[in-house]
Amino acid sequence: MPLLVMKFGGTSVADLDRIKNAAMKVKREVERGYDVIVIVSAMSGKTNELVGWVEATSPLFDAREYDAVVASGENVTAGLMALTLQEMDVPARSWQGWQVPINTTSQHSSARFVDIPRKNIDTKFAEGMKVAVVAGFQGVSPEGRITTLGRGGSDTTAVAFAAAFGAERCDIYTDVDGVYTTDPRITSKARKLDKIAFEEMLELASLGAKVLQTRSVELAMRYKVRLRVLSSFEDTDENSGTLVCDEDEIMESKVVNGVAYSREEAKITLVTVEDKPGISAAIFAPLAEAGVNVDMIVQNISEKDYDDHPGSVTDMTFSCPVNQVARARKVMEEARAAGTIAYDDLVVDTEVCKVSVVGIGMRSHAGVAARMFKSLADENINIKVISTSEIKISVLIDRKYMELAVQALHDAFELEQA
Repeated sequence: MPLLVMKFGGTSVADLDRIKNAAMKVKREVERGYDVIVIVSAMSGKTNELVGWVEATSPLFDAREYDAVVASGENVTAGLMALTLQEMDVPARSWQGWQVPINTTSQHSSARFVDIPRKNIDTKFAEGMKVAVVAGFQGVSPEGRITTLGRGGSDTTAVAFAAAFGAERCDIYTDVDGVYTTDPRITSKARKLDKIAFEEMLELASLGAKVLQTRSVELAMRYKVRLRVLSSFEDTDENSGTLVCDEDEIMESKVVNGVAYSREEAKITLVTVEDKPGISAAIFAPLAEAGVNVDMIVQNISEKDYDDHPGSVTDMTFSCPVNQVARARKVMEEARAAGTIAYDDLVVDTEVCKVSVVGIGMRSHAGVAARMFKSLADENINIKVISTSEIKISVLIDRKYMELAVQALHDAFELEQA
């Protein structure tokens, strides 16, 4: 039988009525002739509640026990979904990560997939099971302990199953009806996309769009898993939602297909760093070891210099999430105290945001940057930092202009037009 993977997020299974609504969508696919693997998240809010219980019980918790507790949320949903389907006369059973088994690394709370053997689930399909309801977000380590996959783990679980079982498609059901050209809450002109290329979706996800988790898109792109994003709360058919697919499936793409933003950014500048080989490694290696997620990097000749030798020093500017500023500052101060780097001052600006335009059409069209910068200039928005790749341009600007910038760029590239 053809196989489909369907994933339901926390809001889609938030209570028994929503689980029943999701189960009806699964039943419809079974009636269309599919065997179905359903991946479920914990009911909305449950994971945060479980994490709170762990932290209240043991502030310096054992990561193995943390995983044992927080993975239970998905187990509850899987059991309830299987029971609901059985009440609808659909042959279904629930599967926990260790029962499949979903083999992962031993890195608790951020484990990665090793493999997903098909034998156990295939055997049950052959015996007449129509739906395997699998608890997302979890697996089992080589030591036999429960592991969890970190933020967005259920999305990643769904894509991994679609790849392992050669699914026709992986449907991600969520609280939005697809991928939009930008956040509809910022501009009413935002348009739902019928199709978007893996590369574009990966850039948008990494730049702040929260529709899909970055790891899941990376996995889908690697294994060519066709993803469809659609709403749990609307009637859907084969043309609903947004299809995330290979570039070859898209006949013609706009130069820019989306505008993304990340609100909680910070800009850090090390003033008058000695300009010599190895200084960049001396700065960014300890930041990486401390888990600081550095994004944009700009190096320029400093306005100051040592001993009146122009060009012997440089200013190093980089961006990172606001919640990592304290960690970054501590790492840099420790490096200066240890003598591995020297700088006059560390300047932090926590009132910035990142706005980006993304589109595979940029590869073959000139003038995208000029058009972007002019539209921001027309709104009197100053650019602090610029970063580019083959299919995206990102700028760091004052946070108070974020919504204005998103609207201006959406208009400049005429994204409301199909």
